[in-house]
Amino acid sequence: MPRREIATLAGGCFWCLEAVYLELRGVVGVQSGYAGGHVANPSYHLVCTGTTGHAEVVQITFDPDEISYRDLLDVFFTIHDPTTLNRQGNDVGTQYRSAIFYDAAEQKAAADEAIAELSAEKVWDDPIVTEVLPLQEFYPAEEYHRDYFRLHPDQAYCRAVIAPKVAKARKAYFEKLKR
Repeated sequence: MPRREIATLAGGCFWCLEAVYLELRGVVGVQSGYAGGHVANPSYHLVCTGTTGHAEVVQITFDPDEISYRDLLDVFFTIHDPTTLNRQGNDVGTQYRSAIFYDAAEQKAAADEAIAELSAEKVWDDPIVTEVLPLQEFYPAEEYHRDYFRLHPDQAYCRAVIAPKVAKARKAYFEKLKR
């Protein structure tokens, strides 16, 4: 039986992250949801108020024999801007912050190492503000968020925001795509 691990990442809108990670070989599933806040079982509309403390996240189930946690982090840092506090593009608020929620010491170490390497390489002009926090609780998002990009490719947000991120990931990680 294949091994399975979980990665929980916040990099702005969860629709963007889901669309990219679903295309990677070794990713078994992606669930949009909420983490990092103080309200149990929040709704999308409540999270959007910015009062719950939650970030929009994706929880990625993956086979570490096919794709590593570090590979997932490399993709993460490619498809969002980890230097903007509480925003990604026009999406503004604490729910759009950059965060890595770890559930094992090895994940924390990998996240800290990735951030240190990117900071040393000065990939961005501004400092990385990505939080690295223990995962306390994950709350799945409402069903209508599932597979959003595939189901709504002609929606303006999908064309303007998600499609360019998917294209960037496809180009940068072509060898890791499902075929």
